[in-house]
Amino acid sequence: MCGMPQQPPVRSTDSRPPRLDASMSLLTNVMDHSLDDGYAEAAARKQAQGEGGLPRTLRAKLGLAAGLVLAALVVTVGAAEARMAAPVLAKEREELIDRIERESSAADKLEDDVDALRNDVEERRSRALDEDGSDQGELVSLLAGDTEVTGPGIKLVIDDAGGEGEGGDGPRGETGFSDNGRVRDRDMQQVVNGLWASGAEAVSINGQRLTALSAIRAAGDAILVDNKPLAPPYTVLAIGDGKQLSTKFQDSADGLYLHALKENFGIKADISVEDELRLPAAPSLIVRTAQPKAGKGTS
Repeated sequence: MCGMPQQPPVRSTDSRPPRLDASMSLLTNVMDHSLDDGYAEAAARKQAQGEGGLPRTLRAKLGLAAGLVLAALVVTVGAAEARMAAPVLAKEREELIDRIERESSAADKLEDDVDALRNDVEERRSRALDEDGSDQGELVSLLAGDTEVTGPGIKLVIDDAGGEGEGGDGPRGETGFSDNGRVRDRDMQQVVNGLWASGAEAVSINGQRLTALSAIRAAGDAILVDNKPLAPPYTVLAIGDGKQLSTKFQDSADGLYLHALKENFGIKADISVEDELRLPAAPSLIVRTAQPKAGKGTS
């Protein structure tokens, strides 16, 4: 049989047996050299130069310690500043307390002086009336509101409606008030005038004695009597013949005005007859213009 001559197989002269993983040379190379040579050389060089640094856990501990030291330093400085400022604040507080006590003592002394002067004026007035031979001094003091009085009369308590009153055709129909359920100064003026006209001999509002020089005015929503603000409810005391005074007042035009406020705007008004009332003296009576007429018994 004719054909090309065949070459005899070439046998290896290496007598070592072949590796079982020879066909996996790439994987073997990766496993044997897991760290790149460049990285390995850089790590070795840094370690040789002493730049490897401290372990991470030790660095964290040192950082924490440094933070604690810094915090302690801040707290210490703050405490030192507070300790330094404390004496200054304490001194200012003591000075303020001393000033308040001094001013309070001065105010108390002025009040005592006012009371002493008022008593002195009263004594001098009484002596002058006695020396003049007049028997009308006590009556004049009573009518002028210069002395405390007691006797029967009526008690009238007036209060706001407790909410915005309704509008209507009542006595406030065209006043333009935003809150018709609130007691106004002119309401109290009419009530007091009605009591005087009905026979009251002495009148007070919330303990404030009214005289011929008294004024009832308004400052915003507050009612002033002799420039002293009063707060509702307003308690009006009037000394006189209780039953007669009550009847005459309620039948008067001013009494009907108060009744209309109650019916139309919900203002509260209660009147009662009292067996005994006590009204204080007016705080001050100063006459600057009026002068007594010279001579006695002249018309």
